[in-house]
Amino acid sequence: MSAYYLGGGYSSRTRSAAMRRTLQRPRFLPLSTFLSIRELKLFFCYCSHMRIVVRGTNWIGDAVMATPAMRRLRRSFPEAHIALHTRRWAEGIFRDADFLDEIIAFDQAGSKLKTVREQARLLKAGNFDLAVILPNSFESAATVRLAGIPRRFGYRADRRGFLLSDSVTVPAWKNERHESEYYLNLVGFVEKQILGSAVVVEPEPVSLNVSDTRRGEAIEMLRSLGLDTSRTVVGFGAGSTNSLAKRWPAERFAMLSDKFANELGSQVVLFGSEAEQDVAEEVKRIAKHDVLDLTGRTDLAQATGLLSVLDLFVSNDMGLAHLAGAVGTPTLAIFGPTNETTTRPLGNRVTIMREPVECAPCMLRECPIDHRCMTRIKPEMVFETAVKMLENRTEE
Repeated sequence: MSAYYLGGGYSSRTRSAAMRRTLQRPRFLPLSTFLSIRELKLFFCYCSHMRIVVRGTNWIGDAVMATPAMRRLRRSFPEAHIALHTRRWAEGIFRDADFLDEIIAFDQAGSKLKTVREQARLLKAGNFDLAVILPNSFESAATVRLAGIPRRFGYRADRRGFLLSDSVTVPAWKNERHESEYYLNLVGFVEKQILGSAVVVEPEPVSLNVSDTRRGEAIEMLRSLGLDTSRTVVGFGAGSTNSLAKRWPAERFAMLSDKFANELGSQVVLFGSEAEQDVAEEVKRIAKHDVLDLTGRTDLAQATGLLSVLDLFVSNDMGLAHLAGAVGTPTLAIFGPTNETTTRPLGNRVTIMREPVECAPCMLRECPIDHRCMTRIKPEMVFETAVKMLENRTEE
């Protein structure tokens, strides 16, 4: 017989007397021990009308790696209202997500304290029953606690355990398995606490929907910028905002661009944020063929649509590599100082390229020696792999 626990603290104004008795049961007792048939019906009715909010992550790559956890949450609570509370930039990533009912986007409101207060008021108005807090930050837990959400699930980190109603110990394998498993583990704990056991055992895909409308808009945008979309279009992610060591040299990207143009007649498009315009300028300066530079010229909503219509995306270990893989674009990610075991982009069309060296993965943001983990990867090597990926795409 399944076990359950919903916990106390829910508003009596919205619950019947029988439902309130249900919510006050001890932890992990069989449902049949105390509940009448009527109370069992109320319990399952409650689960079907539950309002759940997920606090999103703070980086593009982490946001994408959290999609399997959110998909699992949807499958576990198929009738619940599930909202994503996330920074405004992420709205464009999840705009067409089929596992969400609502996106609550926010901007930083000056100080952290002011942001916490403002977002707590916003979440309080949502009348949520349960929160799943994906980031480990103190601020994310404080926001949910001030919002008065009764059940607050998160990892016991950053001295915030007292803010959570249900805290989870950070697993010992945290730095040995993929980050997506870390988020899935948290949702699995929610299942056990609310439903009594994990109800979803099949692996969840790292995938994001992009509507036909957005794809069409992306194609029209490329055409308006002078590209012939009947020819192969290859995207480059030549930057990396949080680590110089993760950047494959700009001259290598320029050489690769020329190989695509000379040998395949491909058109190359540069993607990235404003902070990566320096490397984009260097690639354009060195390349002998024209390159379309969209670095800093798109928001994430536009970038998501554009990535979804590319024939191939070649990138450093950066957030856009995760995004390209999630929307189904063949993605070749170049890894050096970072650990692909824990943070590689996931997807059926993702390929990782790296040259093993004795000092990698070092996780350093700047290389103190000769950057050998990246410089040993030659443009010819990347191009050969990329051609095979394009051929496989044609055969699918």
